[in-house]
Amino acid sequence: MTTKDQRRRQLARDKFARQQQRRVSAQRKTRVRNSVIAVVVAVVAASLGGAYAAGAFDGSSKKKDDAAATSATASASASPTVSKGPDPCEKAAAGKPGTKQWKKEPAMTIDKSAGYTFDLATTCGDISIALETAKAPHTVNSFKFLADQGYFDHTKCHRLTTTGIYVLQCGDPTGQGSGGPGYTIPDENLTAFGKADSSTGSVTYPAGTIAMANTGQAHTGGSQFFLVYKDSPLPPSYTPFGTVSKAGMKVLDKIAADGESTGQGDGAPNATVVINKATVSKS
Repeated sequence: MTTKDQRRRQLARDKFARQQQRRVSAQRKTRVRNSVIAVVVAVVAASLGGAYAAGAFDGSSKKKDDAAATSATASASASPTVSKGPDPCEKAAAGKPGTKQWKKEPAMTIDKSAGYTFDLATTCGDISIALETAKAPHTVNSFKFLADQGYFDHTKCHRLTTTGIYVLQCGDPTGQGSGGPGYTIPDENLTAFGKADSSTGSVTYPAGTIAMANTGQAHTGGSQFFLVYKDSPLPPSYTPFGTVSKAGMKVLDKIAADGESTGQGDGAPNATVVINKATVSKS
């Protein structure tokens, strides 16, 4: 007999699946639209006798997020549909997100036996994360590489989920949930929280977990990640690779308390969460 708790988890999982399907569909439409725009620009430039180069997402940008770790929907980046109070966060430092892309995963340069710390200096406060190097070496190595390149600097955390699952999603320079570094990395450490519940297909990602976002397909993680501010039931498909400090959790709680923009439990955070500077260092 299905209990109320099992039913609640099943409903959350079903909602998660529907969101993923909508987002993947939206991403396909965006890529087609961008391709058409690029062609039109090229034709116009040729007719004017000039040459212009415009950047566009390649196939790597589909590594974005599903419902607990997926790309944000259009509603998440649209104008808020609910009233907002005073912004609890500071003004962002001067600067713009980078646009550099890479064709393949960076070579392994970290010490797999050492500890590393991922520090996010955000407009809402500092978030320090102890990384699990031995359990997720590809992920930690990639984040070290991207942080050293300044890839996360001046980027917005574009998504806050407050219903069913409880996560803040970051790591996309576009701020739309559709960006990535140009390469993907393998999934790691997926058994960290045990086997999935047979009735829901989910495990509990504990509060304080940092995990990789992806498209819902294997090995599609890129640069986007999510920070769990409250225990969340999710399929064991998202690489967990670190733990947020107590001080960092207070920052996440402040962001979560300010809510999200749609009033539906899944949208852009009302708080202006910008990563001014991200660093990964040996601890």
